[in-house]
Amino acid sequence: MMRWMMERMAASDGIDVPIYLGSGHDQDPQDPGEDMAEDLCNNAIEGLKQLLSERSDLGAVAAVKIKQLTADLEAATSVERIKTGFTHFKTEKYEKNPSLFEDLAKEQHPKVISSISICKISILSSLLKSWIKFYMQFMVFACSDSRVCPSHILDFQPGEAFVVRNIANMVPSYDKMRYSGVGAAIEYAVLHLKVDTILVMGHSCCGGIKALMSIPADGTTSSDFIEDWVKICSTAKSKVKEEFKDLDPTDQCTKCEMEAVNVSLGNILTYPFVKAAVMNRTLSLKGGYYNFVKATFDIWCLDHGVSPSVVV
Repeated sequence: MMRWMMERMAASDGIDVPIYLGSGHDQDPQDPGEDMAEDLCNNAIEGLKQLLSERSDLGAVAAVKIKQLTADLEAATSVERIKTGFTHFKTEKYEKNPSLFEDLAKEQHPKVISSISICKISILSSLLKSWIKFYMQFMVFACSDSRVCPSHILDFQPGEAFVVRNIANMVPSYDKMRYSGVGAAIEYAVLHLKVDTILVMGHSCCGGIKALMSIPADGTTSSDFIEDWVKICSTAKSKVKEEFKDLDPTDQCTKCEMEAVNVSLGNILTYPFVKAAVMNRTLSLKGGYYNFVKATFDIWCLDHGVSPSVVV
């Protein structure tokens, strides 16, 4: 059950502003108290935003404090949303069909590669435009692996997450000449959808990371696109090879799966509009790691460094 702390901040004219902050504990998504706590948190956020917009006479220090507390509340809410979403997936899907996930832990067998036509995208965009404007909270980078759909694993609802999927959930650094599709997606999410959280989600048994770890020391490649793409996170490979040289190749891959997430988080910060949003505390960057063999999900934050992870 979430514990709540109220901090009363006196503004420059003597107005008391109640702020509710949540603590990071695993929670039962069916617990009715969770809905009440979330409502209190959301109400506090909206109240602070309204106060900032209506009270231009507030002192500069008070306004900065309110903005900081609002950002903290929103960041805490996004972590809780990820945790409760994964808990729902684990209890309602993973644990109710263990044989399926045991098979998937060995390899994936997708039957269809699906796509949505430009026409359908346009229609969906028109129908959901206003809804996305008010409810979009997350941008998620996830692997194309058929076993790790973020909407499935984190129980995202339509309109809740703007998702980009590619080989090994990698994010290249800012470059107008290469990987412009990724740059366009980040720019759209941050500047137009105004998401407040970007999550890079790695996973166990990643074929893309295995390909990265298998590239020969001389850098020669045997594919047209795959190896060139995964080299985006070559620094993760180098770090793992140096720090965990005594581990077997399988365990090294596991280490690299998580370290590659950190490299991508660092690359995201090379986008000027992302860095500006992070510095203004309107955007937070988070790393995640889904282990579908053990049914666990680690989540950590990037706060000018990597904070300790929380395991769900």
